[in-house]
Amino acid sequence: MPSEWNSGTIIAGTIGYSSIIDQLAKEGKIDVSVINGTWEAYTSTIASDPMPGVTQALVVAGSDRRGTIYGLYSISEQIGVSPWYWFADSLPQKHDAIYASDVTVVQTSPSVKYRGFFLNDEAPALTGYIDAKYSRGEYGPGYGADFYHSVFELLLRLRANYLWPAQWDSMFNVDDPRNQALADEYGIVMGTSHTEPMMRATKEWGVFGHGPWQWNTNNESIYPFFVEGAERSKPYEGIITMGMRGYGDTALTADNEIAVLENVVAAQTEILARIWGNDSVQNPDIVPQVWCLYNEVQGYYEDGMTVPDWITLLWADDNWGNNRRLPLQNETGRSGGAGVYYHFDSVGAPRAYKWINTIQLQKTWEQMHLAYERQARRIWIVNVGDLKPLELPISHFFDLAYNISLWDKNSVPKWLELWAAREFGQDVAQSTAQLMTNYSMAAGRRKYEVVDPSIYSVLNYNEAESVLQQWKEMQTSAKAIMDSLPVEAQASFFEMIYHPVAAGYVFHDIMISTAKNRLYAQQGRTVANSVAKHVQNQFLEDRKLTEQYNGQLNGKWNHMMDQPHIGYEYWQQPMRQALPALQYIMPSERSLVGDMAVSIQGSNASVPGDDKWHTLSSNTLTMSPFDPYGVGYQWIDVYSVGTNDVDWNITSNASFVHISTTSGRLTRDGAADSRLWVTFDWDACPEGSGFVLLKISSAQNNASQYLSQTQHGTQYPMPQLLLPFTHTRVPESFQNGFVESSGYISIELEHYSETTNNSDVHYEILPGVSRTLSGITLFPVTADSQTTGTGPQLSYKLFTFSNSTPGSVVNITIVTTSSLNIDPARPLRYAIQLDEQDVKTVQHVVDQPKGAKPVGWAQAVVDHAWKSTTKFSYSGAGEHSLKLWALEPGVVFNTAWIDLGGIQPSYLGPPESYRIA
Repeated sequence: MPSEWNSGTIIAGTIGYSSIIDQLAKEGKIDVSVINGTWEAYTSTIASDPMPGVTQALVVAGSDRRGTIYGLYSISEQIGVSPWYWFADSLPQKHDAIYASDVTVVQTSPSVKYRGFFLNDEAPALTGYIDAKYSRGEYGPGYGADFYHSVFELLLRLRANYLWPAQWDSMFNVDDPRNQALADEYGIVMGTSHTEPMMRATKEWGVFGHGPWQWNTNNESIYPFFVEGAERSKPYEGIITMGMRGYGDTALTADNEIAVLENVVAAQTEILARIWGNDSVQNPDIVPQVWCLYNEVQGYYEDGMTVPDWITLLWADDNWGNNRRLPLQNETGRSGGAGVYYHFDSVGAPRAYKWINTIQLQKTWEQMHLAYERQARRIWIVNVGDLKPLELPISHFFDLAYNISLWDKNSVPKWLELWAAREFGQDVAQSTAQLMTNYSMAAGRRKYEVVDPSIYSVLNYNEAESVLQQWKEMQTSAKAIMDSLPVEAQASFFEMIYHPVAAGYVFHDIMISTAKNRLYAQQGRTVANSVAKHVQNQFLEDRKLTEQYNGQLNGKWNHMMDQPHIGYEYWQQPMRQALPALQYIMPSERSLVGDMAVSIQGSNASVPGDDKWHTLSSNTLTMSPFDPYGVGYQWIDVYSVGTNDVDWNITSNASFVHISTTSGRLTRDGAADSRLWVTFDWDACPEGSGFVLLKISSAQNNASQYLSQTQHGTQYPMPQLLLPFTHTRVPESFQNGFVESSGYISIELEHYSETTNNSDVHYEILPGVSRTLSGITLFPVTADSQTTGTGPQLSYKLFTFSNSTPGSVVNITIVTTSSLNIDPARPLRYAIQLDEQDVKTVQHVVDQPKGAKPVGWAQAVVDHAWKSTTKFSYSGAGEHSLKLWALEPGVVFNTAWIDLGGIQPSYLGPPESYRIA
């Protein structure tokens, strides 16, 4: 034995297959009793004198081959090698020396038995990359062993074990004869997607099949096709997809789909029994089989389709990260168990989303925790599209699947920090984690593909400006972090962090600035053309970021960012990127109202003059009411609409109104347009209600065209603004509640005044599971249905100022996450009560027959929320109470909007109202 083996020796082997490991266990130098005979477990320990000539060694013993691999890759990760060292260019951390702690590690079996991903929707990006890097095969792109060996290693380093290979234009077992054998050599369990039965790729039928893909009319051709797939897979570890869908990921068409599918599975079972033996085919540990209840197939199962007990029921989400069904109590004893097919990428209605990461990690935890607790633990497989843009959520998904007990509802920030430390170093771990926590919510609240110029309001609640400012701050932070890294580490950070953040900022800037351009053009603002130019420049910046990504590291990932993402017109991707329509004004033409106009927050109208929002040549706009409990400020825009420079001045008839700027000079190019901020000094403001008058005057730079206070422009009077105000106070006795302003109350529902729990069921806050803050839901998620009499209750104190008249009503909208019914007999419901009025029960998710999505599903998933409105009688100003009950686990409350007539259109709703502690 060489003497140098005494320093840093690692011995690794599998129990029952390594004579060294078996001998060490027999001699009592390592203890394998806990893991022996289990699935994918390992132990590591320091052993003394493990073999002749070695005084001490780190010994890794696996219960099976993957257990041993995971033990070794765990050491690799601890010394600084990321699973993404190839696919995301994460640099291994260098050390002068590496030490093993004298601690015995026992890693038991993973939480989920089979953990994998599906390379899907892989064109144009991944396939473009493949075409550029690998030779095309006889039948299509070069998805061969030269590519897949890196995929197999990545899976193992992520502690996964299962793969559905790319299949749009590929045949895993045909494109490269090395593929399947190499997968088995790595220890990867192979499968095929939900629409590819019996280990045959869809394209194989198109190339080698005969006749239509219709079992009831062409089973004589399909049966041997199935036989060949099963026989080809027998020497290798795999999970066989059962059942049958229509060709190319479509629904089966037949007079009696259930009967046809049951005949299909009977024939498939016959084939497997002939190849493996009848006893083996009914043992899921010997011949694992899965039937994915995707889309319409779920409906067949709900309508009584029989599935043999040994076949794993793979429940599919809705393509948007919402579990549609999970095991019922009477289904948990099936020998085949259950699993989940989840999506980080999708092609289909209501909109394909394929570009970059839009996954809210907190929601992934919530949905997969729900699946695990409901006993869907045998298979978790996630659609990852092109793979590359989704490194972060993929890592999170597999860490949950491997050991979900490590990660609770509060774990995402800590998980992100650990992940960032591994990828980029401890110095930037915390800042990167905070950045991606913010990104997770900002990108997850609405996917890029369903954001257009109309989504975020440029008029109300400063919504669009706030959203864009958040994106800008994230981009600035990402740039600062990247610049702080060594040059050689910046490529990885660019790929996984900076690009999605910067591209997300540019994308939102394009959409929000387009909305501003359209508004400004309709108002005649000269600056509309400059904003249009800015949009065009950002469109080019988007392209620059794409080219920068594709050109990273001398084009290593060329084409990986080729996915079009601007210009969606319907559910499918645009074939070529196109800007949303922009509008232009004639810069050499002077407006009929002169050279200056004024607009206010919350209104499209401008003064002086006419427009479709403001007719009859009125010179007055009325701002939203001011009161001590509102946001505290509103804006006024003063801007150029003409061909001359012009001085302006604004005056108020009330000393308690403050205006950020009271005079200025507009330039003909619009570059000096001003946004003024109006605030009230409530200490100086008189009690009661009233109006403040603001007058805006202007004078042309040309002395011969002086515009007096009474004649603005060519024919319109000077603009003026009315500021209604109400100076009232809530009584000191009102505590721990929310106060009305501007005709509404908005509540983040985690901010309850009081909660009533019981000994078995209680509410817990889910940080970040929301579009704006957090969610609140029942725990445990396996609890029984609740009632308003005995179930946990959330209470909120409210104080309103609005008066009532006979028949007055208040509309209360409850915003919940986009979760779906996972038990058809227990649909998601909540109960709501205002004051002592009758309690009303709301079922906000209403299923439809035959596997169709729930009523209103398409809107809910793009909005990332269900919004349900209930009417109550309104008794008038004063103190009120709002009570909520989640009647089923899985209802995740986000926000409540109590509308007394003042809520204005927006995407996220009004910001949270003033809260008195």
